[in-house]
Parts: sequence; structure tokens; C-alpha cells
Amino acid sequence: MENETPKGERIAKVMARAGLASRREAERMIAAGRVSVNGKLIDSPALNVTPADKIVVDGNEVGEPDVARLWLYHKPIGLVTTERDEKGRDTVFANLPAELPRVVSVGRLDINSEGLLLLTNDGGVKRKLELPATGWLRKYRVRVNGRPNDKALEPLRKGVTVEGERFMPFDVAIDRQQGANAWLTVSLREGRNREIRRALDEVGLKVNRLIRISYGPFRLGELKAGAVEEIKQRVLRDQLGMKATPSQKPKPKPKRRRK
Repeated sequence: MENETPKGERIAKVMARAGLASRREAERMIAAGRVSVNGKLIDSPALNVTPADKIVVDGNEVGEPDVARLWLYHKPIGLVTTERDEKGRDTVFANLPAELPRVVSVGRLDINSEGLLLLTNDGGVKRKLELPATGWLRKYRVRVNGRPNDKALEPLRKGVTVEGERFMPFDVAIDRQQGANAWLTVSLREGRNREIRRALDEVGLKVNRLIRISYGPFRLGELKAGAVEEIKQRVLRDQLGMKATPSQKPKPKPKRRRK
């Protein structure tokens, strides 16, 4: 008889959904001997668990996963979108309100970019929102040095190749000229590293300010720099096609520890 697929989910995924750590961090915790299942210490994440299994981390039992949640965050300039930075730069996660549970970002904004960054406590939501198949439009206000015209921007609308990397066509419009600078609105459906800056540089335009104003149906609106706003559960379910779970409510979380 062929081997059946083990029931349940990988333990690192379950730990991540419970808000303890990222999947990679959970794997490191397991390797360090900090996790037991049903009273037995484990040293490998190659294990599936079900709700019937008792998982204990550092002496504390892991509870039921929190309901999936999503927040809008207005990322300021000068923060990197990472948990820890090898160069010692200030991070998004070190500057979030203390009352937030452990969250991960949906995609990234580079240190010199600002605007809308989506945050979630659920790895499945993160992956769904980042999938190219989702095809959600990301819209940016972009200030460039120069006096662009439609002819200069036409290559972007057809798709440019930068250092051997082909970019999908942008939707780009000139909003206004402001002295030596011009404001553009740029929309795209993928999010490669520094894509807008690199593509505009390819057509001779230097970006000196970049603000993400929307990600799919979620908009920055009047949210102030550094502020966080949670998306209502009904809206999140409607936009992601999630089933309602009326009996499950967000759990209280320990306050975020400052570094």
C-alpha cells in the first residue's frame, strides 16, 4: 500500500499561525530544543501536527491560532522592512505600536520609499496577497527630477528591460510639473526590488520621492505617517473570499517588546 500523506499541518506553520514566530524562526526554535509535542522534545520541523496534539514552547502550551487579521500601515521614510537589519538601521517592526500582535509585511517598501504597507498576523494571507496570480494593482505617487512628456514615458508603458531583467508594462500618467520636478502616478501589478526607481532611471528620470497610495482595494487615504489602522473582518473576508468564523475572535497578545 502506498504511503498516505500525514494528516495535519507542519508544526512550524502551526506555530507561525499562532503568532509565536515566523516559520523560519519556528524552525530555529525547534532545532534549539525549545519545542515538545505530546510531551516529547523534537529536533526537526519535519513533523505534521493536528489540533489534538499538545505543543509546548519554552514551557508554555501553544493555543489555537488567532483569527487572520490585516492592518494598513503608513511607512515613513528611513525604515527598512525587515525584523532585523545587519547594518543596524531602524526597522518598521521596531516602530509599530506595542499593542499589535506579531505581524509580517505583505511585500516591502525600500528605506527611501513611504506610504501604504500591509501587515498581517497570518502567513496564508501574506502569501495570497503577494501571489502574482492575485493581480492586484499597486498605485504610487512618484516625484521625478526633470520634465517628462508622454513620448519619454512610452517605453514604460510597453515594458522596459533593465540590466537583463524584463519589467511588465506600467500604467503611468503625468499629474503636474512643479518647478524642476514632475509628479507622476504609476500603477503596476508586480513588485520587484526597486522596480519603479530602476525603470524610470532607464528612461532618464531620477526618482526623488515615492509614495505607495494603494494596494489592490486597500488605500492609504488620510492615514498619517507611522499610524496603523486595522481592516474590518467583514471587509477582509469579502476581499479575500474568506469564510466567516463568527465564534473566533482576535486573541489578546503580549505587548510587542522593544529592542
